Amino acid sequence: MTETGVDRFRKAILLLTLTGLIAGLALLAAGMGGIADIVWFAGVVPALTTLVVEIVSRLGRGEIGLDIVAALSMTAALVFGETLAAAVVAVMYSGGTFLESFAEGRARRDMHELLARAPRTATRHRNGGLEDVPLDLITPGDRLLIRQGDVVPVDGTVDALTAFVDASALTGESLPVRLGRGAEAMSGVTNAGEAFDMTATRGAKESTYAGIVRLVAEAQQSKAPMSRLADRWSLGFLAVTLAIATGAWWLTGDPIRAVAVLVVATPCPLILAVPVALVAGLSRAAHFGVLIKGAGPLETMSRIRTLILDKTGTLTDGRPQIVSIDSHGDVNETELLRLAAALDQASRHPVAQAIVAAARARGLVMPVPSEVAEIPGEGVVGSVAGRSVIVGSDGFVARRVGRRSGEHPALAAGSLLVAVGIDGHMAGHLVMSDPLREGAAAMLERLRRAGVVRVLLATGDRAEVAERVTGGLGFDGLRAGLTPDQKVLLVLSERKHGPVMMVGDGVNDAPALAAADVGVAMGARGAAASAEAADVVLLVDRIDRLGPGIEIAQASRRIALESVVAGIGLSVLGMIAAAYGYLSPVQGALVQEVIDVAVILNALRALRIAPKGPLPAERPARGG
Repeated sequence: MTETGVDRFRKAILLLTLTGLIAGLALLAAGMGGIADIVWFAGVVPALTTLVVEIVSRLGRGEIGLDIVAALSMTAALVFGETLAAAVVAVMYSGGTFLESFAEGRARRDMHELLARAPRTATRHRNGGLEDVPLDLITPGDRLLIRQGDVVPVDGTVDALTAFVDASALTGESLPVRLGRGAEAMSGVTNAGEAFDMTATRGAKESTYAGIVRLVAEAQQSKAPMSRLADRWSLGFLAVTLAIATGAWWLTGDPIRAVAVLVVATPCPLILAVPVALVAGLSRAAHFGVLIKGAGPLETMSRIRTLILDKTGTLTDGRPQIVSIDSHGDVNETELLRLAAALDQASRHPVAQAIVAAARARGLVMPVPSEVAEIPGEGVVGSVAGRSVIVGSDGFVARRVGRRSGEHPALAAGSLLVAVGIDGHMAGHLVMSDPLREGAAAMLERLRRAGVVRVLLATGDRAEVAERVTGGLGFDGLRAGLTPDQKVLLVLSERKHGPVMMVGDGVNDAPALAAADVGVAMGARGAAASAEAADVVLLVDRIDRLGPGIEIAQASRRIALESVVAGIGLSVLGMIAAAYGYLSPVQGALVQEVIDVAVILNALRALRIAPKGPLPAERPARGG
């Protein structure tokens, strides 16, 4: 039965019990008490049968929950003829389980596909022509054509002189990577340059991308199931209930006293208040751009002790930006950027588009280039407003202008140098880098105040790049050059310190997100795989929303616990009153209703939770 099927089934049980209760009350008012008892009995049976099946199933898994108290109260009430009390308990219990199912299923969908961008076919050279074939038909040795923008379907080696690929989804490297002839191209990377040929070295099922898919599935299956918050109180509450009910029957000889105790003890405050508080917390978190996929992840999120952050696209912006402009000769920085961006308008290269975006952000007017020629993996040449312009790698431009490569300031690790030649001379350089996200330092400080004791950086990027970008943030550890399976091992090893939260955005992060106690994906621009595998998705492209999200989770759990404690306390007082004969079973059910209302009203306070301190402001959209 699918999750949707479970929800529908529980809704049907609730409607049956509620209909039986109302119909029986109507019959009782009409003076047909005997028929009312039959209707109430009939209304209770479906709920009780379902409950017994669930109890047996959970006992088979070694779990003992508060469901046992509810089953005992309904069974005792039916056995001793207190059908109205049984009907009230059945309605409240079925209502509670439906609410809990709603809380757990909120925003959670079955992982129907790992990645929306996954290729389904490949273009293969065959008999002097090209054919599109399903991935399953690709075998090692096949020669494939990878068009611009295509995702590489299988692992292989590059046949072209150069290929330019965006590997950020797999390796965490934010800047495009140049591959020479014979270099390995991993499945899952995107062709960011001109079309190129490659020779397949593995079939689709054995390739890198397929391995990541399997890692996600295995990690999700290995994650320990989240126990319900209320069940942690079950053994003690069950023992107290049975002791009071047995004592009342044994001391008075009246089984109705025991029935009344069991009815009052029905754990509706626990079953209702917890999901209400947690659902309210889910709603509040979503209001601030933090989508939490269920009450279980929200509760776990409130107890996080270790935070593991990916770098590219998570801690950093994930898009190359100009950090400095070094102009030479008579060309000033503004003119250098204007001419370079004007020429780069003719290129779809990510770096070229970043240069164009920077010029537009400064309000520069860019003429339309002419006589443009793009050399894949090297650069672009053309004419802009009558001037000869070259933009590309330092070596490429240096060869074109007759200057030795390397005559420029030292480049910091992780930066990219773009040279610009104008009218046959080296006019300057644009230094580009992937900047740290705005508010990252403040976010880490806020999370430490919220109880996170360990913060680690885990990246597929090089160590020197990670150290340069994150210097001064005070990480408790830095792990660089990690593959997807190594990120999973890091998550599992950190569990000894407490619940672990992993934050990432790329395909390579998906297995670790699935393995973590709470996986958080950057949903605004992140890969579909990470969003599917994660328990939490940040709907706005700001990592500093993590702080408010954890604060809301903690407040929701605190309100849920307050409701549990208050509900148990009031129920115990009611049980004692019933044991002394002050409450009949029906009166006990009504008292329980009052307790239910009280704890639910308290749980609804979670709808007014506000994060501590100022909420990070939205950054304006990038100009274009």
